[in-house]
Amino acid sequence: MKISVFFIPEINSGKYSIKDARLDQVDKISKAKKKTYAQVELVNEDAVLEADLILTLKDSRADMVLKDLEFVETRLGRCEEEPEKMLLNKLKGILEKEQFISDAGINDEEKKAISRYGLLTAKSIVLAEKKDLDDIDGLLFRVLKESGFISFFTTGEKETRAWLIKKGTTAWEAAGSVHSDIQKGFIRAEIISFDDFIQSGGETQAKQAGKLRLEQKDYIMQDGDLTNFRFNK
Repeated sequence: MKISVFFIPEINSGKYSIKDARLDQVDKISKAKKKTYAQVELVNEDAVLEADLILTLKDSRADMVLKDLEFVETRLGRCEEEPEKMLLNKLKGILEKEQFISDAGINDEEKKAISRYGLLTAKSIVLAEKKDLDDIDGLLFRVLKESGFISFFTTGEKETRAWLIKKGTTAWEAAGSVHSDIQKGFIRAEIISFDDFIQSGGETQAKQAGKLRLEQKDYIMQDGDLTNFRFNK
């Protein structure tokens, strides 16, 4: 996953681990040989169109809106097709109210139509303050949460690991984030909630307490699910 750090020179580009205290708790119980946090890649504003979401300072909000408004007005001046004009005028109205397009209730069809424009405010945007830069780990954790991302965990003798997924992801889709072969051969997902795992004192105890659930492909993953995918090899 890529996060564009939009004009925040205090944050360097590169890969960052998302420090999640819940993974630390799971690992403390599981005692796996390796602990792996979820990772994100931070890129600068030059790569903003490749990013999944944008992190910027509150002071940059007006600049982003103005940049998109200038594009929309320029395209309106050249546009001849009525459906596109209607859409552009709608975007113009949103931006003139100093709103982000991503917060304005754009429907799926409209999102598809404007995806080719490369508008900044059509992406998920998290606004930070200068003081937030003192704790980058905490800031990145908040960025993902506010952008609708959650984590599920896998654990065993070899590794305890966190995996980032979008809220609303199904078990079948989550399996693909681990490995395409697991997704192709998906049979079921064995799920223990994070709270049940911790309160029971581990996987074996949670199973004995009847806290393990067998879920099918369409199960909607929940934040912190301890997951074991069963699949045909």
